[in-house]
Amino acid sequence: MTSIDHVDLNLLRVFNAIIEERSLTRAGQRLALSQPAVSYSLGRLRTLFDDPLFIRTRVGMQPTPIALELAAIVARALDTVREALRYAERFDPSISTRTFRLSLSDAGELAYLPPICAALQRLAPRVKLRIEPTPVEEIEEALRVSRLDFAIGNLPELTARTRHRLLFEETYVCMTRKRRGLPSGAQIGLAAFTEAPHVQILSVEHSHHALEDAFRSQGVGRNTLLELPHFVALPSVLAVTDYYATLPRRLAQIFNRDGRFRVYELPVQLPGATVTMHWHENFDNDEGNAWLRELLSEMVQTFDQFP
Repeated sequence: MTSIDHVDLNLLRVFNAIIEERSLTRAGQRLALSQPAVSYSLGRLRTLFDDPLFIRTRVGMQPTPIALELAAIVARALDTVREALRYAERFDPSISTRTFRLSLSDAGELAYLPPICAALQRLAPRVKLRIEPTPVEEIEEALRVSRLDFAIGNLPELTARTRHRLLFEETYVCMTRKRRGLPSGAQIGLAAFTEAPHVQILSVEHSHHALEDAFRSQGVGRNTLLELPHFVALPSVLAVTDYYATLPRRLAQIFNRDGRFRVYELPVQLPGATVTMHWHENFDNDEGNAWLRELLSEMVQTFDQFP
């Protein structure tokens, strides 16, 4: 095994430039190196990995299978080094060009992104935000290796293993299209609820799937006729059917801003969903991370102030 002590890490920058540019000339221009210098570095890379890595063709330098496997690994390594170097900088949101990666479910995108983006445009106009939906079971590792900076959602599995902050307690309601013959009152009756056709949301990106377990524990069954992987299609489906859906109260408020749906309290009391923000302890004292933690917390908690 080759020791990192004997490797010039600048070679990784050359590799990354070549695989992105597919040209030694353009890679050299990007790195402010001459083409002979890039060719020399490529020779060292070939020796290091015992592979040609790039083959010259009529359409440019084409990567070998090994080079393609290395591409994502090298890119992540360089991103990690850049993250480390940020500790030497003071974070000024008004001029920062830093990229932050946030895991949200589609429900989170619908509910939280508008106020978050409005605040970023006002306070940190050059900061980039990348939304990366991540399966719940992968979030802890993604935070640890800096593939994610934050995760926000109903994520009870993570509270014992990551830094986290409580944002709010979500509750659930039932929603259907307005029409004649609907049950009266603010709360739908148990019989009407169980007999109605339902849409169920099942996603790997949040823990709202626990709803079904909560209903079953109280002896409540739903007549589920449609299962969706995300919430985004739900209002369009409800608008043209007589289906009912159980969903977070905030999302119901968003979907019903034009008043076309009837929103009911559920016939049974369900445990709420605790919405938390998670990050890795390595970033406790990172100025940029700390600044965005406060902004995310404020924007998510002031949801009602945004139209």
